[in-house]
Amino acid sequence: MTGTTYGDERLYVPCSGPSVWSGEELADHREEWTRCLSSHHLAEIDAALREARRRDTTLLKLTTADFPLPTLSAELERIAEALEHGRGFVLVKGLAVGQLTKSTASAVFWGLGQYLGRPVPQNADGHVLGHVRDTGRSLADPATRGYQTRVALPFHTEGADLVALLCLQAPRTDGRTSLVSAGAVHNAVMDRRPDLAERLYRTYCFDRRQEHPPEEPPYEAAPLAVRLPGGALSMRYNRCYLESAQRFPEVPRLEPADSDLFDLIDDVAASAGFRLDIDLQVGDLLLLNTHTIMHARAEFEDHDPPELKRHLLRLWLALPQHPRAGRARHGITPRDVIRRRNAASQAETNSRRLPT
Repeated sequence: MTGTTYGDERLYVPCSGPSVWSGEELADHREEWTRCLSSHHLAEIDAALREARRRDTTLLKLTTADFPLPTLSAELERIAEALEHGRGFVLVKGLAVGQLTKSTASAVFWGLGQYLGRPVPQNADGHVLGHVRDTGRSLADPATRGYQTRVALPFHTEGADLVALLCLQAPRTDGRTSLVSAGAVHNAVMDRRPDLAERLYRTYCFDRRQEHPPEEPPYEAAPLAVRLPGGALSMRYNRCYLESAQRFPEVPRLEPADSDLFDLIDDVAASAGFRLDIDLQVGDLLLLNTHTIMHARAEFEDHDPPELKRHLLRLWLALPQHPRAGRARHGITPRDVIRRRNAASQAETNSRRLPT
């Protein structure tokens, strides 16, 4: 592994501010991180849908101008402020997706997302509106990513500044989502194993899971932690990808102390005092700042009928004037040539008109 991002004097300063929290503290104060849409907000969303249909635009060309939200837009601005300068996550409740077709729910989701950031590709095929559901694939396959399975996913971050998840169908059992403050985990590492703290700032290689253009390397090098002017933390972590990158002979070998660090991060993040558990219900919209929040998912059992299986819509959003511009995350670089098996579905999404 290569050297640190900053001098040692920066490495041992604890993170502070509202983004450093414990799940134990927040579990009994849901009202502080939950927003419930009012009947007036829902009426505005219905009106915005009618306006978007009147303009006859395709789904992925829909902008805030096509989806006007006169008062809800101000609430979304407050949510954006909480994501960037507050706790780093917000749960929005009350979207009546059970009364909508999947196409209409997708349009609402996309329209709301336009007020928070710019959608960026979630895979090398250029898909910007993602579907999180079990496809029966295995994480042992390097081409498989966690959201395509039903297995438990340990705490990790994503490849965009913000992640938005809209629950269309909940699983039969479990599938709990858990969040943890990256700053709190960082501080715990410093506290419990100061001999490992410096390794947070080393550069490691992350497997790109075959989601890269052919001319680019199959792994990405990045530090786990970066401290920004003012002391803000930007965290990048995915143990599965850190370890699977070791399949490439040119990647520097992980050392025993690196495994000790990863074990400690995993143990702290998963502990009851640090993590916050959320059972996403149909209509819940979860918003995360992936620089300051790590998230996990429990394994789940699904329903048998295909129409009832767990299904979340996902957006990766980039913030164009992000104060973390040096560490901005703009999704996955699309390939120049879209693979045949995905070309038709993406073309259909790109050209899809809003449902009437």
